[in-house]
Amino acid sequence: MSDEVAKAVEECARAAKSAAPALATAPDEAIDAALTAMARLLLEHREAVLEANRADVAKAREEGMSAGLLDRLTITEERLTGMAEQLRLLAGAPHQERSIPVSTLDGGLRLVERRRPVGVIGANYEARPNVTVDVASQLVKSRNAGVLRTGSAALGSAQRLLDVVIAPALTEAGIDADAVQLVPRVEREAATALVQLPSLVPLVILRGSGESTRRLATEAAVHGVRTLAHADGGGVLYVDEAADADKVRALVFDSLDRLGVCNRLNLLLVHSAVHERLWPVISEALAEREVTPSLPPHEHAIGYEWALDSDHEATVTVAQVESLAEAVRIANEQTSGLAAGIATEDSAAAEAFFDGYTGTGVFWNAPTRLLDGFKLLAVPETGINLDRVPGPRGPVTYTDLYVRQYAVLPA
Repeated sequence: MSDEVAKAVEECARAAKSAAPALATAPDEAIDAALTAMARLLLEHREAVLEANRADVAKAREEGMSAGLLDRLTITEERLTGMAEQLRLLAGAPHQERSIPVSTLDGGLRLVERRRPVGVIGANYEARPNVTVDVASQLVKSRNAGVLRTGSAALGSAQRLLDVVIAPALTEAGIDADAVQLVPRVEREAATALVQLPSLVPLVILRGSGESTRRLATEAAVHGVRTLAHADGGGVLYVDEAADADKVRALVFDSLDRLGVCNRLNLLLVHSAVHERLWPVISEALAEREVTPSLPPHEHAIGYEWALDSDHEATVTVAQVESLAEAVRIANEQTSGLAAGIATEDSAAAEAFFDGYTGTGVFWNAPTRLLDGFKLLAVPETGINLDRVPGPRGPVTYTDLYVRQYAVLPA
């Protein structure tokens, strides 16, 4: 790693740490005013943001970026308007209780759980400029300063968002704008540097491809930095014996509206008893989305994530199973554990599927695309955590970004 890259990241981290108290002590009204201002400034500077994004997209297209990744990189008029709406909704969302009574203790004392900001939280994510706003807004709402590092393809868009939306909004609300930092380097080494600063950035949110995210998580562990990692994805749909044909068609179609996202339909498991009857409606839905089924015998792992394959992302793996139990086993053991759904009219089958599947999100006659912070919880997310240990799991939002402190006080 070059000294220049490491120095740039550390400078961002130190600036964020110095500004962190301004967020930690900000009143609720100032936090919400900052978020409201971000929404207004995003719309006021719409053309400036779109101009920067068009430049990023043009450069990425010239360099051969795949269609799916270009879709992630692009901010459309509609998406920009949606970003502003999410900011307004977040501004109106309730704040976390910062002090919660727990119990009374002997000696006339009482126990209180206090929820404190982490301090500075890092975030590494790839070519998705909307994530800059998503993460920054969640950090502000949770009163945490942040150091953001994005992929080189989206850096121009992210910098423009910081300069004309995020920083001015913080200043307008009376909060030190240095609380949100963007690493100004394109080198991939910057991501590694970000997970090596435990005294400055004790927690880093990791989003991106599975391989790169796992590598960064391992590096972070070596340096004593905790991570919330969103490494792998891919939605599973099991079509049960008692599935309704029209609902199956709709589920397949609705789950493939975007191909470059983690919660899209990735693996379709069809009970052999209904495969012949339902395949025409399934294949019709796939064809309408211009998605190709990968049929047995598969030359890849059954849970292979097509969203990360720039050459074959318009693909869904299809396999027959002999039972619900087999579908659950495959979903648990051979996929990421992000999300799985069942299409059935049998409530007992749905309950068995819910009880058996151990992943982050489980769905009955509903698309796995719903596993998203905004769609489920009406607030943006910093990512989707798949860890199978206590702590935040599923869409991670501002309500998860705190540390507990126990306080014993006089009654």
